[in-house]
Amino acid sequence: MKRQPAVLVLKDGTTFEGYAAGYQPEGGVSTGEFVFNTALSGYQEVITDPSYAGQVIAFTYPHIGNYGVTPIDDEAIRPWCAGVVARDFTDVPSNWRSEESIEAMLIRHQVPAIVGIDTRRLTRHLRNFGALPGAFGTAPVAAIESAAHDAVGTDGTDYVSRVSTPTAFTRGDGDLHIVAFDYGIKATMVNQLVDRFRVTVVPSSTSAEEVRALSPDGVFLSNGPGDPAALPKEIAVVSSLLGEVPIFGICLGHQLLSSALGGSTYKLPFGHHGSNHPVKDLTTSRVEITAQNHNYAVTPDSLQRAVVTHVNLNDGVIEGVASAAERCFSVQYHPEAGPGPHDARYLFDRFETLLRHGTMEVA
Repeated sequence: MKRQPAVLVLKDGTTFEGYAAGYQPEGGVSTGEFVFNTALSGYQEVITDPSYAGQVIAFTYPHIGNYGVTPIDDEAIRPWCAGVVARDFTDVPSNWRSEESIEAMLIRHQVPAIVGIDTRRLTRHLRNFGALPGAFGTAPVAAIESAAHDAVGTDGTDYVSRVSTPTAFTRGDGDLHIVAFDYGIKATMVNQLVDRFRVTVVPSSTSAEEVRALSPDGVFLSNGPGDPAALPKEIAVVSSLLGEVPIFGICLGHQLLSSALGGSTYKLPFGHHGSNHPVKDLTTSRVEITAQNHNYAVTPDSLQRAVVTHVNLNDGVIEGVASAAERCFSVQYHPEAGPGPHDARYLFDRFETLLRHGTMEVA
């Protein structure tokens, strides 16, 4: 495939040359915060994860699209990421489930991409200097440099209201009823909950009073994009519900629950994005391999009314918290595993145990 030359420029001026791919926007410039993902497979689930809103995903694995894509693996109705960077897209995917190529999907959803750059060099740069805003495209270099200079990161921005469902909907027919806040909820999370409960998924703006009116047996706080500190209303709602009903949070939901429990959050240099992060469950001393996608984390020693239950064995980041008194717990990583290993799916069973028996394990 003959491609048009393109340039990627980070906010610090670092430049990479490549070729345009995916959707080509009018004006030939796209911007976002650049982060890298180390997963070897599951690229479709990564691209359609709403937690990447405002970010450009750079894949460290060199060949993306080998097995094509299928709507069955979509984690949302559309990708919310600002773009995709890859060393190479496979032109001819090979898999019996495949219905189209990765590039066809990106074009259909109007997601810009750039290929042919040195993704190893880009990854090393982001590891050394942290996630950086930037720009890429086919416009003149001066225009891309100007856009990169003006590009902003995710700090202080509410991306949740952009990706959340506008209306509530119900799935499943279990005997227990769960209200799930959609901060950017993934389809695999909904499926895991539906396997166990009747689930009402509600917009992120839903009030505590509206939740109480639904008479839930438990509340679920989903993953989502951006800076948790930019969501004071959502934190206030979680705070209001604490102690009234069991709560389980994942990723952004973990950060919001931790904030409601008196904790604070901070931005990691380059975040955790991949499917091979070792995490220790302090309640069992079991080590699990986990899928992760987040740029923010809970500040150590900031929790006032909870204990740490999980830690990242790579860098010591808090990966889980719990409060037995207020019947709530959360994890920073993705136990639904879409994509990723299934080591942590036991947490959905732990939530069911909490709902049915009112007990939970706390280190």
